[in-house]
Amino acid sequence: MAWALVSALKDQLSSLITSEFTSIANVKGEVQKLESKFHTIQAMLNDAEKRQVKEEAVKLWLDKLKDVSYLMDDVLDEWNTAMIKAEIEKQQKDEEKAETSSAAKKRKVWPLISVPTLLQHRDIAHKIKELNEKLDEIDREGKMYTFVLTRGNEEVERPRTTSFVDVSEILGRDKVRDDLVRILLGKGSEEVRNPHVISLVGMGGIGKTTLAQLAYNDDEVKAHFEIKVWVCVSDPFHQGKVAKEILESINVQSSDLTALDGLLKRIQDNIKERKFFLVLDDVWTEDSTPWDPFRIALKCVAQGSRIIVTTRKRRVAEIMGSVSMIDLKKLSKEDCWLVFSKRAFFNRDPRQCEQLEGLGRQIVEKCRGLPLAAKTLGSLMQFKSSIEEWRRVLDSNLWELDIEEIKSNVYAPLLLSYYSLSSPLRRCFSFCAVFPKNYVFSSDALVYMWMAQGYIELENNMDIEITARDYFENLAIHSFFQDFERDENDGKIEKCKMHDIVHDFAQLMSKNVCFTINSNTRLETDYKTARHLELEIPKEAQYPEFIYSAKNLRTLIIVNRSDYMLSTLFQHFRCLRTLTLEDVEDSGILRNLPDAMENFIHLRYLNLVNYCGDALPETICNLCNLQILNIDIESDRFQKLPQGMSKLINLRHFGLGFKHDFLNIKFPRGFGRLTSLRTLKYFIVNGKDDSERCKLGELINLNHLQGTLVISGLGSEVDECEAMNAQLKKKINLHTLALIFKEWDGEQIIREKDALVLNALEPPPNLEYLRIASYKAPIMFPNWMMSLTNLKNLVIGHSSLECLPPLGKLPFLKSLEMWDIKRFKKLGVEFMGIEESEKKEKGDIIIPLFPNLISLSFMSFCNWEEWNGIEEEEDCIRRFTIMPRLQHLHIWNCRKLKSMPNFLRTTPLQKLLIEFCPILKERCKRGTGKEWPKISHIPNIEIDEIYVQRDGGECEFDPKEYEEEFVEDDDKKEESNEDEVDKEEDDKALHDKKEDDEAEHL
Repeated sequence: MAWALVSALKDQLSSLITSEFTSIANVKGEVQKLESKFHTIQAMLNDAEKRQVKEEAVKLWLDKLKDVSYLMDDVLDEWNTAMIKAEIEKQQKDEEKAETSSAAKKRKVWPLISVPTLLQHRDIAHKIKELNEKLDEIDREGKMYTFVLTRGNEEVERPRTTSFVDVSEILGRDKVRDDLVRILLGKGSEEVRNPHVISLVGMGGIGKTTLAQLAYNDDEVKAHFEIKVWVCVSDPFHQGKVAKEILESINVQSSDLTALDGLLKRIQDNIKERKFFLVLDDVWTEDSTPWDPFRIALKCVAQGSRIIVTTRKRRVAEIMGSVSMIDLKKLSKEDCWLVFSKRAFFNRDPRQCEQLEGLGRQIVEKCRGLPLAAKTLGSLMQFKSSIEEWRRVLDSNLWELDIEEIKSNVYAPLLLSYYSLSSPLRRCFSFCAVFPKNYVFSSDALVYMWMAQGYIELENNMDIEITARDYFENLAIHSFFQDFERDENDGKIEKCKMHDIVHDFAQLMSKNVCFTINSNTRLETDYKTARHLELEIPKEAQYPEFIYSAKNLRTLIIVNRSDYMLSTLFQHFRCLRTLTLEDVEDSGILRNLPDAMENFIHLRYLNLVNYCGDALPETICNLCNLQILNIDIESDRFQKLPQGMSKLINLRHFGLGFKHDFLNIKFPRGFGRLTSLRTLKYFIVNGKDDSERCKLGELINLNHLQGTLVISGLGSEVDECEAMNAQLKKKINLHTLALIFKEWDGEQIIREKDALVLNALEPPPNLEYLRIASYKAPIMFPNWMMSLTNLKNLVIGHSSLECLPPLGKLPFLKSLEMWDIKRFKKLGVEFMGIEESEKKEKGDIIIPLFPNLISLSFMSFCNWEEWNGIEEEEDCIRRFTIMPRLQHLHIWNCRKLKSMPNFLRTTPLQKLLIEFCPILKERCKRGTGKEWPKISHIPNIEIDEIYVQRDGGECEFDPKEYEEEFVEDDDKKEESNEDEVDKEEDDKALHDKKEDDEAEHL
């Protein structure tokens, strides 16, 4: 951690030397001295960071260095902040000069921000000189410890493993061992690649090496292979060393060879056409280059040969060409107990075992299925006889136990992983200790917090978010995270957890820096050294004023269950980079933020959860370093964003969340100046006064936007010219776009202008998800629709369409959902996108229509009567393939619909769901209905919650089974038996349901 902190400061100091500040404040020499001292001290840090785990004096020295480094970082940030504010003021003055109209003069102007004064220069210069003196003292003290001088991350000495194992000592891995042996013996599998590579993947201490040892020493395995070799590879991957160990294991001399080529040829000579089994234990290298020569050389072995690779990283398993990958899981609670009790109760009196079992099982909970932890704790407890000693271990965090056995055994594998990380990654990992155990991490929120803390090293012109995301993936690959929840579309990790032992280790590495305070926390700790704090205040508990001593906090996360004034809090913590305020029980803490918010000049990340005020204070706009602003709105009182938001020129991610209804929030004029924005989930156009409202054209320069954008308020206030000014097509990193024209009011009006506006809102060509709602023009066929060749999902709702757009030629459209389209009556070939010329052409070319459509939904088409396909001559029908991949068809509340298209017979539909369609229901009766021949091939047909056909066979209706299946949905069941349902209530219910579903999806 210290290495990365000092390295970042050196870069900042180098920039400061070349700035105008050093000439103005006459401190260039002082800054150069600082840079030189940091450079000298940095060479000591690798040795110091390793020794701090066991040497308290070294840890204290490192803490002093970190304190000075943090102070220096604050000083430099103060100067940079003053310069940013000066630039903003300059822009303000330039704009004020340009404003000449009377309307502009009436507009509100921003409050002026002061340029750095001579007094500020002197203050910062004085602080730099003081820090230089402190660093002198630290440098002198550091020389006492005779640190081994290094540069950057050095190799870590790793323990060597062997193939020997006491099988009787291993518990809880019988099934996975049997599965592995079965793969080794080739039972029930076909050879895909020879030799067949099997990877055992998992976090340190989970038992990968032990499992490999069990398989290696299995009697059947011994008899199956002619040659068996065990090599502990470790890091780095020394090709010559690995090759020599393979040769020596098969009793072949290698001392006369040094070149890799000669070593591999001799290996080939001795294993050619022989059944060969190789274990490569503890592989770390993610570069395939060292492995490639071995992979090629080992192809000469006999069919059925095997290689086992043990690694902590999935990427290693992938680059080594693994055909099978076993992701080693935690032990069950009972197996973990067996491992623990075998050691803890060895040679102990049975009566004492009975007395201690309850405490022992609670201690085992700490292991969270990690066999190494269970084994180590069991050995530790073997020599503790009293209940008091066992209870002390139970009541302590593992990292708080000053016991060498814990640190050398449980944490040894984690230390190896930790020191294999780059220094910035170590800081990112240690930061996670601020969160409580079993915390569900949001990957996005976590990387944003790392950015706010300055942990991310910038790489060339790459966005900092991409580098930060790579950091997260790297930690995940090293098994520091687990229990992943992934995005169903791209597989990206969205949420995860951290194993309790890994969390304990993170707390050890960030001791006296990261704290979590809740009702279970002992409060006698001194928080003066705290930098990161998560505070959970129990209901009706008094605010713990002792934390005011933590004046140097950089992270403050308050999960509030108590009502208290924030203004007092804001007076103390002036160094914050990250602030989260979460009101979990509507206590009112987030009703109104104090103006003192502007005191947090270093703040980069602000997260307000369940905010129930009607606005944010204008002073929040003076936080010119702010990069991430999230507002999760609890009430419907929130009306507008601060007028001066355009001063937040460093803002990269702006998130609005609505706990209840979507709100028509007023965006400020000038919002388009936030050109650094990457995330803008909602953009709302409202108001009729052109001098005050935020126009759609403010989006013109926000071309870094990515992910999802919902634009609301595209009603009568937006014209074609304004829509064109938004230049949506240049937002090439957007994958999801929602265009909402006007809040749904249930009126069946026609607004022709909507067609012109939609045509001007040309989306980026790579768009994957598009939603269009409250569109009031009678037709929808913008010029750009067919250019969306990557579009996968399309939703059209609350529309006055009289005909549906021709969508059949969209090549990758997978899901099409349409709802609440009231004026529409007939669906025909125009929906397919078939042109007249194509119908008349002769030839053998088959034209696919909706070639990749899987799911199709029609909901609340209240005037829809007919759905026709291609009903013309046979030649024409043969020329088109319609919906060849369709799996699901849903028709809901289409009361006048009476026909289905013939082409449904040729689709591979698996599920047809019809609800609240009385005419269609009658015509789709099994065997007798007029439409039944068109749908009889569909395996699963459900009409008004009753299966007519299930899994391809007739479904006998059992009233009892039906009642049990839908016992939780009695209200809806009664509605389905009524002949008439109030249409207006249906439509409103549909609207509410769709709004909720869409908001959740987006």
